[in-house]
Amino acid sequence: MNTFADLMNLLLCFFVMLFAMSEVDAEKFQNISISMSNSFGIFDGGGKAFGEGPLISSGISQLNNLDQFTTDMGKQSHETKIENEGEYDPTTKENTEDADSPGSLSEALEMMQKKMEEVSGEMFGTVEELTNEYNLGDYVELSIDPEFRYIQLSMKGSILFDSGRADILSEARPILSKIGDILSNFEGYTIEVIGHTDNVPMTSPTFKDNNWLSSARALNAAEFLIDNNKLNPQNVKYSGRGEYEPVADNNTSDGRAKNRRIEIRIFNEYSGR
Repeated sequence: MNTFADLMNLLLCFFVMLFAMSEVDAEKFQNISISMSNSFGIFDGGGKAFGEGPLISSGISQLNNLDQFTTDMGKQSHETKIENEGEYDPTTKENTEDADSPGSLSEALEMMQKKMEEVSGEMFGTVEELTNEYNLGDYVELSIDPEFRYIQLSMKGSILFDSGRADILSEARPILSKIGDILSNFEGYTIEVIGHTDNVPMTSPTFKDNNWLSSARALNAAEFLIDNNKLNPQNVKYSGRGEYEPVADNNTSDGRAKNRRIEIRIFNEYSGR
């Protein structure tokens, strides 16, 4: 009888354990997963994002304490909501437990996107004001990134270079110098100079193709800004995109003229650049 009773107890414990393991609280499991993800870093350093649409294209390694940032903003949003409903009690733990839910992360990222939009708007206003002050309206076209990562100054290639060449024209140097004065107001920000061409094949013996030409133009413009305006070379990037990012139709002369351009981008501090 004793042996049989022990056997029944062991079987009962075994089946209770199986029953307990068979049910997983999905909500608690998700919260644990999020907590583990936060502990080891949200991004892997590549161009990934949360939720719908891209948030930051080049990683988020430069935004410190993002885990605490999203948690705090989620709690703040939740607490504000409860206060407005007249039910918030800061001493009650239950009022803030929902702030760690996945929904609060999307709210935090939405708030971050709004912050990027606000910062980029302020940057655009500053650049626009300085452009008018330096009388650059006839030479520079301003725009803002749809994802609010950077402000862009675009210049026609014919202003800076002769056809098929990458040497900056002497009459263009004062213009580029004034642009450098504008960029000097954004010390510590990442600045990228990008060269573009049309799709007409190269005939110059100096450059193999349009990729080489656009890269040389971007490099020469970046070096001029670094040397003439004392920009920090660690914050200045340059690249050539050749004919692969046209803004107009290459089948017309006007379209090709628009595609031959230099773009200078000023990235805000939330862009991850």
